Amino acid sequence: MSSIRFFHTADLHLDSPFKGMSDLPDKAFEQLRNSTFEAFATLIQKAIEEKPDFILIVGDIYDGEDRSLRAQKIFQDGMKQLGQHKIPVVISYGNHDHLKGKWTRFSLPENVYVMPPKTTTLVLNIRDVQVNIYGFSYPERHVTQSMIDTYPVATEQDAVHIGMLHGSLQGNTTHDVYAPFTVEELLSKNYDYWALGHIHKRQVLHIDPPIIYPGNIQSRHRKEQGIKGFYDVTMTHFAADCTFIPTSTIVYDNLQVDCKNLIHANEVLKACAQVLEDFRKQFGAGVVWLHLTNIEEQNMSLFEETSMLEWLEVIREQEEDNTPFIWVHSLEADDHTVVTYEPTLAATSVLEVLGDWDEQQLKKVVKDLYQHPKGSRYLEDLTSEDLNNLVLEAKQLFIQKISMTKG
Repeated sequence: MSSIRFFHTADLHLDSPFKGMSDLPDKAFEQLRNSTFEAFATLIQKAIEEKPDFILIVGDIYDGEDRSLRAQKIFQDGMKQLGQHKIPVVISYGNHDHLKGKWTRFSLPENVYVMPPKTTTLVLNIRDVQVNIYGFSYPERHVTQSMIDTYPVATEQDAVHIGMLHGSLQGNTTHDVYAPFTVEELLSKNYDYWALGHIHKRQVLHIDPPIIYPGNIQSRHRKEQGIKGFYDVTMTHFAADCTFIPTSTIVYDNLQVDCKNLIHANEVLKACAQVLEDFRKQFGAGVVWLHLTNIEEQNMSLFEETSMLEWLEVIREQEEDNTPFIWVHSLEADDHTVVTYEPTLAATSVLEVLGDWDEQQLKKVVKDLYQHPKGSRYLEDLTSEDLNNLVLEAKQLFIQKISMTKG
């Protein structure tokens, strides 16, 4: 057969609110808010240039079930552009943009096919090659049961078979568990390609046939680091060539600053500036978390006499006029040098209480925020890792405040 070519993308999360980033300067925050739209524009432009036979979008086009008018208009415009170039698009909605969501509805152009709430088969004819695409859209937010049994086993040897599934690999709890599956269950369907969505980390679960999570197209918080994008897939009966295409407008990353042999504050600041400039040259705009390493014992006074918060403010100030912008979200150091403080009885008691809280107690502390009728839409469910990180950050902030006010 002649080859077929398609783009596989998922988790666009258009109009993400970018939680925890409100302290950015206004201009930088505006760029951040628009980054999902910019990444989407890159996807559309690449499709117009390369003209794939079709595009698969596997769930979570929007960030919430109450899709914003702006996000829908931008998405519709992108679909129209693809329609003008005769590029079909197949959509399966996921847990964030499920069919029962409340929104002012836009009609989509004729080149867009939306998978219904029950698993169905869409047949495309690409240069006399029959392509069977299987999938469903979430009828409601919580689809916690396995959906694999609803997918038919492929039997037509002369056709190409592609499964679309927005769901979780069995046992993966990094995201909320929806439509769980195992690799063995997917392989049992005899498909030529499985286009997955829901997990924002790019992953190839199986090579032949390919079972792939493309990840999301733009990072939105610390857990989504690195370059984001989609897959450009060319298939024949004998092989599949899967190429990752970057779309990130703003890259998130952890950066280390080597402080070995640095004894003056200006040397540390220069080292931070160099690390940030190297990142800028490689990736452009970014949101980063700086970690100071290799601080020698004789140089610890640099961080004993000045709080990390003040160091952070100075680093941000020296970055203000640089473009593209890099926002230093936080500054950390080797554990023994983060902050020093007098371990008073009261301070020790507070830290012990924080360390003793279990998950239920932690969730109770943030209950009011998560039950807020408007604010809750900007928050994701907290995992065990998130809760542990909250405790660590609370301890560090508490110690920093004591350090700033001691004496």
